[in-house]
Amino acid sequence: MAVDRLLPLAGFLLLCPAAGVWCFPSLREPVCGYKSCPATKPSMLNVHLVPHTHDDVGWLKTVDQYYYGGRNYIQHAGVQYILDSVVSELQKDPARRFIYVETAFFYRWWKQQDRQTQNIVTQLVEQGRLEFVNGGWCMSDEASTHYSAVIDQMTLGLRFLNDTFGDCGRPRVAWHIDPFGHAREHASMFAQMGYDGFFFGRLDYQDKARRMKMQEMEMVWRASESLEPPSADLFTGVLPNGYNPPDGFCWDQSCSDAPVQDDPDLEDYNVDQLVDTFINLSGIQAEKYKTNHIIMTMGSDFQYENAIPWYKNMDKLIHHVNARQVQGSRVHVLYSTPSCYLQELNLANITWPLKTDDFFPYADAAHDFWTGYFTSRPALKRYERLSNSFLQTCNQLEVLGGLKSTHGPFGVGNSDMLKRAMAVAQHHDAVSGTEKQHVADDYAKEARHWLGTLPGVGHSKKFSLNVYNPLARTVSWSVHLPVNGTVYNVTDSDGAPVDNQVIPVSKATQALRRDRGSAQFELVFQVQAPSLGFNTYTITLLKNSPAPAPPKPVAPPSIQNKYLKVTFDTQTGLVSGLTNLETQQTIKLTQNFYWYNASVGNSESLQTSGAYIFRPNSSTPIIINTKPEVTTLQNSVVQEVRQQFSPWVSQVIRLYTESKHLELEWTVGPIPVNDGFGKEVITRLDSSIETEGYFYTDSNGREILQRRKDYRPTWDLKQTEPIAGNYYPINTRAFIKDEQNQMTVVTDRSQGIGSIYNGSLEIMVHRRLLCDDNRGVAEPLSEPGEYYDGLAVRGRLLLALTPPSTAADTHRPLGQEMVFQPTLSFQQGATHSTTPQFSGLISALPPAVHVLTLSQWDQDSVLLRLEHQYERSESPAHSQPVTISLQKLFSTLEVVGVSEMSLGANQWKEDMQRMHWKLNSGETAVPLREHVGDPSSWEITLNPMEIRTFLLRVRHK
Repeated sequence: MAVDRLLPLAGFLLLCPAAGVWCFPSLREPVCGYKSCPATKPSMLNVHLVPHTHDDVGWLKTVDQYYYGGRNYIQHAGVQYILDSVVSELQKDPARRFIYVETAFFYRWWKQQDRQTQNIVTQLVEQGRLEFVNGGWCMSDEASTHYSAVIDQMTLGLRFLNDTFGDCGRPRVAWHIDPFGHAREHASMFAQMGYDGFFFGRLDYQDKARRMKMQEMEMVWRASESLEPPSADLFTGVLPNGYNPPDGFCWDQSCSDAPVQDDPDLEDYNVDQLVDTFINLSGIQAEKYKTNHIIMTMGSDFQYENAIPWYKNMDKLIHHVNARQVQGSRVHVLYSTPSCYLQELNLANITWPLKTDDFFPYADAAHDFWTGYFTSRPALKRYERLSNSFLQTCNQLEVLGGLKSTHGPFGVGNSDMLKRAMAVAQHHDAVSGTEKQHVADDYAKEARHWLGTLPGVGHSKKFSLNVYNPLARTVSWSVHLPVNGTVYNVTDSDGAPVDNQVIPVSKATQALRRDRGSAQFELVFQVQAPSLGFNTYTITLLKNSPAPAPPKPVAPPSIQNKYLKVTFDTQTGLVSGLTNLETQQTIKLTQNFYWYNASVGNSESLQTSGAYIFRPNSSTPIIINTKPEVTTLQNSVVQEVRQQFSPWVSQVIRLYTESKHLELEWTVGPIPVNDGFGKEVITRLDSSIETEGYFYTDSNGREILQRRKDYRPTWDLKQTEPIAGNYYPINTRAFIKDEQNQMTVVTDRSQGIGSIYNGSLEIMVHRRLLCDDNRGVAEPLSEPGEYYDGLAVRGRLLLALTPPSTAADTHRPLGQEMVFQPTLSFQQGATHSTTPQFSGLISALPPAVHVLTLSQWDQDSVLLRLEHQYERSESPAHSQPVTISLQKLFSTLEVVGVSEMSLGANQWKEDMQRMHWKLNSGETAVPLREHVGDPSSWEITLNPMEIRTFLLRVRHK
């Protein structure tokens, strides 16, 4: 049984010509998409001019300032005027085209237009003259984003376009012209969303040189090792000029290139010269590409605020270049779009090279590796991760609780504002950390607004704690609450006592909070919450004295529970080994903190470290302390080894009683810079594992990619930066392994990581720099912090030791818990809830299945995404197809209808048709393995790494 297919279609809309004459509604079918593409000439070199603007959703100015044109002394840019001007100019000539990308800006503009303007724009869209590409709320970063947040922001933008323009508003092409390196998982998501192709502007300079020489600037990217080809295959093209016009042909009001002066009486008459130059440039570009079609991006950052000079000069260029054809020229120029260009490549019916790795790290010159932003603004990266978790909780509660969800301990109200705030945060100059400080403050303000603050429970004699778990399985979580009492009674929702301990607040925490808190102690205990549900705990103060014993000023020989043993060098206080007591695996392990002094330029290159660029001035980092001050405490809940490396670097090593992993909670900052050096702070784990230069990282939190020191799978690397050139992004986890052991590190935010030495992982945790890196921000990355002496940051790493064959069964759930962590809420006094415990599922789902999305779509419909979170052959236990009954899923909802959609939720799955591409000889695009199908319309099967999206019609039980 399927729900009615309610995706809007273009309706009867009034057509409003430029003259302002009102016409009868058009009854003609819209001619958009590929049907609207202009004719080309098969026997000529067709040059596709693509008028476009690149509008950052915050960078040097905030989103509001960019839209309205505020603070133009920072950067002259006003997005509202761009859209006003382009719409006006498009009406003057039906041949003209324009593409628009950032739905966050277009949404604002559209809401401010009158009906007549909206009708004009709708006509332009239906005729393919105004085309949306990419279509997400923003153009997301690809290194620092988690796949769940990317899917959400894409869905938000695509739904608006679909609701507003129907199928003519659906983008056919993904367009990431500015992100600084490209993730394989992004290509996989775009393919699953139904895009036919993907174009970007930035790739490593060595890779680009090889590709131009070999005519491999365009390829088929196989973006998954688990999904059946061609479901994650995506045609991918590298744009020839980044995203700028060719030299000499920029006609924005911000440009200084000569206009096309075609009056023969003019002293500066230049048509012949410009046409000669353009034809020559076209021929040179065509030599790098495989077909008789090339693309030229005619626009750049915030251009077309006055569209008149652009279109007037392009009109003339097209006319005069094409006029040369009567003299034998084989160049044909036309207004076009990325999708029309893509269609011509597809019609060429030739074979294309195959790409299976990713495009990290990115360097635009020998000493200019864009690997610093993997870590830049680590606090903002953490805010974004927490906000994403909270958004999933809000979405789920709105569905499971119905109207009741706006009341009680988890009252969240309508989550639309949070969805938009989180979507903006995915922008490639937001979570990336590559924006000006005042813009970062604006992003952080939105995140903090939704995260809130912990209420004043420290002096309360009785309060309740509600723990909501957004995962589809029961989760245990360690809670540290600031308190001033010394003895507490904690009971769960059944009234059963929960073991708890009160421990002194560490010196590092006291120094970090300064005057922002007065709690002397922490109340520590373990909580449990059921799948998509909550548990309620009651905390009652029993005593205010005596104080708990202070930590012992000694390094222990070891700490251990029934699962793990951690040994320490009692002379230095540093970790010396790790043992998995279940499998009897033992490795040597040391861990410490270091910093790289940031380069200020040298004789080899003037390049400095900055928000984007990581460039240390030496390959040998400076160790902060070889013998930190150590104190230890042990009780029935947790064992802690507290290490103070310096006044600005400390760490707590924690082992909970029931934990199978080790927790490393680091605190770094404010980073001192009085010595005149910016600093890039790392923690390094050196083990006895034999890695032979290999290590492994996730891609946007999903599939794993193999990395190798000083190596790229696509080309012969000439390594020029031995540290920065070996850094990669991680979003949730990374690991090293040999035949017996795998050591996995799980992070609480996106960070940069490298394996510079055999058996080693180093993770950059914080950066403070004194120079700008000359990539446009024009200020150093030196975050002031709340007290204006530098930003202090706290974070966590989880460490697990397992056999390689079963490691995924540990690190995937751990990574998932760090991303979708429980949400805590508090209530003074005893709880008055009639439902102290609740699960939104009838029963927990199998370990391989994750509820990625559960959100309200409209009054009677719910958007559900279920994903298989294991790769093919990754786990003997869980890398198998799993079948789920949609009718036996939710405890509060009755599912009465279901239709499957694309990953972006803007197409019905059965209607999704993508272009087919031929691969070079010896390569295949046919399925490599059997795909297990659904047993019925109500029972759906998930294969490894598959995400399936459903629109459910539901009734509350």
